[in-house]
Amino acid sequence: MIEEVVLRKFVTWIKLKVKLHIADINFYFHEREIWWASLGANVGYEQDGKNKKFERPVLIVKKFNSHLLWVLPLTSTVKEHKYYFRTMYENREYCIILSQIRTISSKRLLRKIRTLPVDEFEGVKEKIRAIL
Repeated sequence: MIEEVVLRKFVTWIKLKVKLHIADINFYFHEREIWWASLGANVGYEQDGKNKKFERPVLIVKKFNSHLLWVLPLTSTVKEHKYYFRTMYENREYCIILSQIRTISSKRLLRKIRTLPVDEFEGVKEKIRAIL
């Protein structure tokens, strides 16, 4: 039964992934911005997206060009750990998951949420450097 549910989830994600791939949508994005992005149905402990679009908020860490970027997923699960960076937004606390940096296509971006303050972004970059 569990395998059927997992299989359906992956099939649904693959169908959406094809639509994202062929879509002719280009957003203008910048480093420090937090966007909703379609991250998909992932394997094991990788951070999954949620809802119909398999979406999750991500912080844009590095823009390589108008199509390729490094992102870090966010979570509402707050942890005090070297691989998490805590941030506040609209009176709620969130964590940026530093251990799950990944390269994505800008076609996965859905809508902008906000821009992270400069001092917080510098803190994120410092913690990433410390991990490397």
